[in-house]
Amino acid sequence: MEFLVASAIGVLTSAGLYLLFRMRTFPVILGISLLTYAVNVFLFTSGRLAVGAPPVLQKGVDGVIYSDPLPQALVLTAIVISFGMTAVVVMIALGAYLGGDDDKVNDAVDASTQPAEDAQ
Repeated sequence: MEFLVASAIGVLTSAGLYLLFRMRTFPVILGISLLTYAVNVFLFTSGRLAVGAPPVLQKGVDGVIYSDPLPQALVLTAIVISFGMTAVVVMIALGAYLGGDDDKVNDAVDASTQPAEDAQ
């Protein structure tokens, strides 16, 4: 089970980094989203992977491994924040695309728009 989750985190991270380096706006947004999912799964697994165990402690049961609710709360908060930030970044990227008719992240700077350097 741990190998499967670790492999999923690795695949999400590598796919996210690949999309992040594509230098186009929407693949970059998708890459950031995949990296966010990888971090969320990592946080969720930091609360221990316990299959078939009760989610909280029960009276009269000793020595049972239970899952920690704090990483679950952190992941829930991170999901909400990442959804909101993704919506904001999509709107900024859409505005930049509609304003410039190009979705490249690293546009070449036009020589006529650069300030002239002082001659020494």
